[in-house]
Order: sequence, then C-alpha cells, then structure tokens
Amino acid sequence: MGQKAAFLFPGQGSQFVGMGQELVKRFPQVEGIFRETDRICEKPIAKLCFEGPMSELTLTENCQPAITAVSLACLSLLNESGITADVSAGHSVGECASMVSAGILSENDGLKLVHKRSSLMHREALANPGHMAAVIGLDMEAVMEIVAEARAGEILDVANHNTARQIVITGQKDAVNRAVQLAKEKKAKAIPLKVSGAWHSGLMKGGVDEFRTFMKDIPFSAPTSEMIFNATAQSEADPERIKDIMANQLVSPVRWYDSMRKMLDKGVNTFVEVGPKTVLAGLLKKIASPDHALTVFTVQDPEGLETVLEKIS
Repeated sequence: MGQKAAFLFPGQGSQFVGMGQELVKRFPQVEGIFRETDRICEKPIAKLCFEGPMSELTLTENCQPAITAVSLACLSLLNESGITADVSAGHSVGECASMVSAGILSENDGLKLVHKRSSLMHREALANPGHMAAVIGLDMEAVMEIVAEARAGEILDVANHNTARQIVITGQKDAVNRAVQLAKEKKAKAIPLKVSGAWHSGLMKGGVDEFRTFMKDIPFSAPTSEMIFNATAQSEADPERIKDIMANQLVSPVRWYDSMRKMLDKGVNTFVEVGPKTVLAGLLKKIASPDHALTVFTVQDPEGLETVLEKIS
C-alpha cells in the first residue's frame, strides 16, 4: 500500500436496521462472524442487524455487539483482499474491533469482550441513571470550566472530545442540566442526547474492576500494527497495560480529537471508516485542516468495499 492508512471503527449511535445484510448476501464467508456473535451473546444479534426492530437494536447490550459484528465483517473482507491498516482506532466500543485490526485480539475474543462490556454498561446504567449532552461551539478549556462549575458535588465529566468544538458531557441529570444552561449562556449549542446511560462517566465505575477481571482470561497480544487508544490518545505495546487502559476506558473520556490529530501529525493520509454509517468520516473532515490532502473512504456495504479495493492497492 503506497498510502499510510488508518482504519477507524464506529461506536454506539451508528447502528441502523439492515446493516451488514448486503455484505452477507454478497460475501457468505462473513456469515460466520454473525453466527458467532449470536452464540456468544445468546440472542439473535444478526437478525436485529438485518431486520430490527430499531427499538431493540438500539439497546446497549444489543447495539454494541451488533456494530462490532458489522465492523469485523467489513474488516475481514478488507484483510482478505490484502488491505490492512498501518494504524487503527475505534470510537468507544469501536475499540473492540480496532484491537482485532491491530492484532491484539482474535475476532472471537473481540466479540467476547464487547459482549461483556455491553452487559456491564447496561447494568450500570440501570443502577446509576444519567444523562449526556453535546456542547457545540466551545473549546475543551471552556467546557472544562463549565463542568467544574456545574458539578456541585455530583458526577459530571467529559465523555467525548470529538472535534475541537464538539464535546459531549456526561453524568447525573441535574449536573448535566446545569452544564447545558451554562453552555447556552456562553452562546454555545447544548443538545441533550437520547441515550440510555451516562457513558464514560463516574456512574460507570461499578463495571471497571469486573471488566478488568474478565479480561484476565482473554489472551491479549502485543499489537502487530499501531493502535491509538481513546483514554490516552497514545499507542501502547504491552498487553497488560492495554487491558488496564480498556478497563479504565469505561470511565475515561474518548479523546477522539487528540487521537485524530496524532494520526494526522504522523502523516496518515488515507482513512477508512470500517463499519456502519459515516460518523467518523464526518468528524475527521472537521478535525483536519484544509491543507491536509486526505482520502477518506467508508466500508459498510459491498459498494464501499469495491471502491476501496479499486482505489487502494
């Protein structure tokens, strides 16, 4: 591959009914990934991907393995065609597929990991209800000031630093509402999100140690290609340290902006969003400066795959 390429794996919110269906019809070899997802999760995740209903597909314990299965199907077809990533990253749950791309996990173990992760997050969200909101138009320093002022002894954190001026906050309902009001007073947009839990906040802390314990029995390998992790916006080679990063990811912000800037600074010029929708491609276009000569692809269906195979060799 002449280009320096990154694979980006989407997170929760990118799901849609019908995702993956055309891939299985055109490339029957990926059906095994969906069968294995059903087996591990002990429910018909593939049917939810292909047929819905959306109300069930969107549930955290279904949505996370569903997105991961579609992403892994796309990844397997890329790899089968000889296209691999120089560097990978995943947005939140997308890190489970990203670790497969980087050679840290097998497909099967990536699916086991996402099943456990989604179950823990669903459990913690029921036990510790919370809210999230997107703040648009303020930089990280300004949002951190708002969070500090609005917290007032409650749990309130930054969940996602998506672009320079698109930041998601997360935590207890009243604290999030106070932060939303403060953001509006600063003439920013503040949009409450329809989510079932306060992801990446201290409200998820009850799942951290259990997730860490679960990972003790999952074989992690040193990466065969680079991966940039959400919680640190850095790469890591030590498998035990990677397990620790992934456990803490439940309560750490997704440093997507920093991660993408790091890739751009490394000279990555070809990006492939691997999985449903085009959310990460859209964020990247807001992060990269106009002088970056980038090529951005999305692979979520046979047509997207064919485009990448034609353009990348």
